[in-house]
Amino acid sequence: MSRPALRPEFHEIAKRVNNWGRWGADDEIGTLNLITDEVVREAAAAVRTGRRVPLALPLQQDGVQTGMIPGRVNPLHAMVQINQEIFGPGTVACSDDAVTMGLQAATHWDALPHVSHSGRLYNGRPASTVTPHGGAEFSGIDKPRHIVSRGVLLDVARARGEHRLAGGHAVGPEDLEAAEELAGTRVRAGDIVLVRTGQIQVYLAGDKHGYGYPSPGLSVRTPEWFHARDVAAVANDTLTFEIFPPEIEDLWLPVHALDLVEMGMLQGQNWNLEELSTACGEEGRYTFLLSAMPEPFVGGTGTPVAPVAIL
Repeated sequence: MSRPALRPEFHEIAKRVNNWGRWGADDEIGTLNLITDEVVREAAAAVRTGRRVPLALPLQQDGVQTGMIPGRVNPLHAMVQINQEIFGPGTVACSDDAVTMGLQAATHWDALPHVSHSGRLYNGRPASTVTPHGGAEFSGIDKPRHIVSRGVLLDVARARGEHRLAGGHAVGPEDLEAAEELAGTRVRAGDIVLVRTGQIQVYLAGDKHGYGYPSPGLSVRTPEWFHARDVAAVANDTLTFEIFPPEIEDLWLPVHALDLVEMGMLQGQNWNLEELSTACGEEGRYTFLLSAMPEPFVGGTGTPVAPVAIL
């Protein structure tokens, strides 16, 4: 007999991490409110060498999507002009491109209305405010106009002495604190936390199906840790963000619901943290200025992103 989709223990956690009304009834950006001018000034001080590390996967047709999620297609790139002299013979020739893709196809941010539960979105708004033609009426990915803050790499795999976490590993608060100790810093209000499991190595090695399943990921116990630290956003190097299959039987995407709906905290997935892990190990520090600007798709429930860590 299957268990209820959202059991009492889920709702108990939801009560403890709920941020509805914290920044006012009209708020649409949630924990990004924690990235204040002062936080950004302090984040800029994390730049010491100017070393820049890109964190995005290439946008390509042979991307991470396998068809498991309907409509979330890998980028389909087409040329619509090739060396065309649009102003007449002998004039400057132009080449133009067009692309069709799922906004969460590759390295991306999930916007707050990406998921709902119990008929509600962040700040108590009805799930019905996401519509076929308009997309998300509230908290669309166009609402965060900039995402720049101090980034902290919590390299859980390295802290555990592992090349890559096992597929069944649920990253819990104890893992985050061990990685925090390795980093030699304490996660603080307004930080953007990047959690490395090493799982993206599976995709980079050519196994798209193995990358998605089974996968390590964040435990249902982590939202309370992020809430207590007042983290602004979290991203990791997996397809599903949270452990998949779920750690609690028949409780699907509970971390999504707690982070996005209850807390109002953006999530990022498919971030390539391998080069950053190497760079942080070489530099001996795990904090940096992180620029992760969303593409402002009006009403979008997610967006591709090309983040850069600056050490």
